[in-house]
Amino acid sequence: MAFIIVVIVIVLAIIVFMNQKKFGKLPAGERLIQIKNSPNYKNNQFQNLEYTPALTEGVGYWEVMKEFFFTKKERVKPKEKIPSVKTDLLSLKPEQDVLVWFGHSSYFIQTDGKKFLVDPVLSGAASPVSFTTRSFDGTDIYSVDELPAIDYLLLSHDHWDHLDYETIMGLKNKIDIIICPLGVAQHLEYWGFDTRMIMEKDWNEEFLLEKGFVVNTTPARHFSGRGFARNKSLWTSYVLQTPSKKIFIGGDSGYGTHFAEIGKQFAPFDLAILECGQYDKSWKYIHMMPPEVLQAAKDLQAKKIIPVHSVKFALANHAWDASLNELCKLNETEHLNILTPLIGERVELNNEHQSFKQWWKGIE
Repeated sequence: MAFIIVVIVIVLAIIVFMNQKKFGKLPAGERLIQIKNSPNYKNNQFQNLEYTPALTEGVGYWEVMKEFFFTKKERVKPKEKIPSVKTDLLSLKPEQDVLVWFGHSSYFIQTDGKKFLVDPVLSGAASPVSFTTRSFDGTDIYSVDELPAIDYLLLSHDHWDHLDYETIMGLKNKIDIIICPLGVAQHLEYWGFDTRMIMEKDWNEEFLLEKGFVVNTTPARHFSGRGFARNKSLWTSYVLQTPSKKIFIGGDSGYGTHFAEIGKQFAPFDLAILECGQYDKSWKYIHMMPPEVLQAAKDLQAKKIIPVHSVKFALANHAWDASLNELCKLNETEHLNILTPLIGERVELNNEHQSFKQWWKGIE
C-alpha cells in the first residue's frame, strides 16, 4: 500500500509539473487539421526529409544517459568567466547593418532599417527547471529591457534552448511580428500572443513581409518537443532576403542533402549562420559535426559564416570550446570566411574586411 501511495504521489507530481504554462500546448483544432494535411507530417508526427533517428545506429538510450550523467568529462563547462563586449542595441542608428550574438543560438540582426531577433534565450537557463542547464558565467550580458523594439522575431523550433518562455513573455510588448514553423504558434497563442501578429508556415513556403523583405522557410534535419511528445510541431531553417542581403538562418540541423537543395535555389548567401556545437557521435544525425558545418557552408555558397549553438550551455559531452577549435583547425585548408565574434560584439554586415580573434584560446 505504501508503495502504491508513493507511485500515485510521484505520478501526480509529474502531471502538475508538466501542466505548467511554460510547457505550452500541443496543436489542436484547425491548426491540427492543417498540420495533418502537411506533406511533412506522417504517422502522427512531422518527419525529416531523410532517415533521421534520434540516436546513431547501435547506440542505446541507457548508454547515452550513462555517458552524459555518470562518465567524467573534461572541460564541458569553462572554469573562467566568458569574455564579452556589450554593444548598446538601443542606440544603434537605423542605417547601421549589424549582427550581435548573445551566445548559443540567440542573435539580433539589424539590416536595411529593420530589426530581427532569432531564438532569444536570456533567462539564464535552457530548461523547464531553472537550476539545470544553466548558462555559463559571463554569457548573460543582455536582459529583455536592453533590447530595442523588434520588427520580426524568428523562431526555429520549440526546444527549450531556442524557445524560452520567460524571455518570450518579457518581449511581448516589444515584438511586432512573430515568424515560426507550423505548430509552434499553438504555444504562443496559449501564452496570450495575439494571433494577428503570428505568421506560421510549413517548409518551402514564403513570408512576404514588406517591400524588399522576404523570408522563405527551408528544411532542417532535427526534431521538436517541450515535453514527452515529440515532433508535433515543425522545425525549420530560414532564408532572409532584404533589399541588400541574403542571410541563411540555420536553426538546429544535422547535415543532409537539404543544404545543397537550398543552395541550388537561393545561393549565394552573404551570410550563413550555422549550428556548430552540442554534437556527438551518438546523435550525429540531428546536430552537425564541425567538418559538416564547413560542407554545409560550401553547399550554401556562403560568403561569410558565423558558427553558433555553443559557448552558453553544456548540452553535449565535448569540451565547451571544442567546436570552435576544431572548426577553425579544419578551416586552415578550406579558407572559408568564418567569423568568431565575442558575445555582444558587433558584426558589421557591410564590412568585408572585418576579422575576429580566436578569443577562447587560453580560457580554461
